[in-house]
Amino acid sequence: MSRETLINEIGEWLIDQTLSQPDIVELFQEVCERLSAVGVPVTRSRLTWPTLHPLFQAETILWRRGHEIEFEQFRHQDEMSEQWKASPMAYVLDKNLDTFRRNLDGPNKMLDFPILKDLQQEGYTDYLMIATPFEKTTVRHNNMSSGLLVMWSSSRKGGFSDDDLEALKKIQRRFAAACKNVVQNRIARNITETYLGQQAGREVLDGAIKLGDGRETEAVVWYSDMRNSTALADTMAPSDFLELLNDYFEATAGAAIEFGGEVLDFIGDAVLAIFPFEKDAGKQQAIRCGTMAIDRAIENQEAINARRLEEGKQIFQFGIGVNVGTLNFGNIGVASRLAFSVIGPTVNEVERIEELTKVLDSKALVSAEVAKFEPERWVSVGNHKLAGVAQSPELFCRAAVAKTQSNMDAKVHNSQKAH
Repeated sequence: MSRETLINEIGEWLIDQTLSQPDIVELFQEVCERLSAVGVPVTRSRLTWPTLHPLFQAETILWRRGHEIEFEQFRHQDEMSEQWKASPMAYVLDKNLDTFRRNLDGPNKMLDFPILKDLQQEGYTDYLMIATPFEKTTVRHNNMSSGLLVMWSSSRKGGFSDDDLEALKKIQRRFAAACKNVVQNRIARNITETYLGQQAGREVLDGAIKLGDGRETEAVVWYSDMRNSTALADTMAPSDFLELLNDYFEATAGAAIEFGGEVLDFIGDAVLAIFPFEKDAGKQQAIRCGTMAIDRAIENQEAINARRLEEGKQIFQFGIGVNVGTLNFGNIGVASRLAFSVIGPTVNEVERIEELTKVLDSKALVSAEVAKFEPERWVSVGNHKLAGVAQSPELFCRAAVAKTQSNMDAKVHNSQKAH
């Protein structure tokens, strides 16, 4: 069987992949291994594509024969690094090139980028980069666009032959066709999860897009609100207040996400997050995660405020309320403009619980149902009336805070007795 026939079979296999949703990492690995198996001397290859993500501007996969395949994401600030500016990829994107090739050994070698010198020292002899746009545009990382960049490298003496180059160009076009839907679905998932959260994003992508679509769920509800935000917004420059607000969100929402919470909404300067669970064992774990998120949020606040004070900037304060119960989780709004959120008494109560953190001078308050799973962490502050709620539930503050406050009161009392 001729090599051309074998290359065509790889192309046919890739066409079949366009009808499914393959894992892009596994797909790229198999393409590289199939090419190597039919005699195309690929020993290293890197696939890169632009994405839409609040943290990352591009995603990349590195395959090397005989090594574990590697997946990596490039942060937005990476495009400003000197390493990026001195790379062949930046050159190709800047010049809108379709193909870039360098011989790494022999009389025609050209090592005009640092990465090429590194590859030569590792034993590679040829370097080929091909850009394949998904549309009739160039592949770009900035301002989005879409498509693939693949860097093919060989360690064979003499590098790639003309037949090898033709095979790689042919296969890459079919590979791009197989990847197009996969990449676009990854971007869609990034967007929905960024704006809706992981669970809500998945439900929307799975078809929960009509008004009223949703279900009941059990969850720990975690609610935070920034103190004195109205006064701060009135007295600070808009850009300074926005920076303060984002630092506050980093401290609070960041903590909830770190411990597995789903941030459903930023309500002005408030954070609404949930920790869903299904069984009693899951309930205890969800409560544990919610309470650890409280501790981390306070740690974050102390670190961020210390930095802000050093920079001569306004600091922030907040309160957190935590409750647990049954929620209605789904679409609310009007048919043409929906929001995926939670409603129900548990949500109403947690907002009222947080409001009492100001009255009781506590950073965090939780319901009795939360406190009972870790009684050593909490101290009762008594029963309190919640606005709009018939009962006056017992609430609890953090035990360490209560002990500190008790010690301070004792010191004040002893000082007064001494005088």
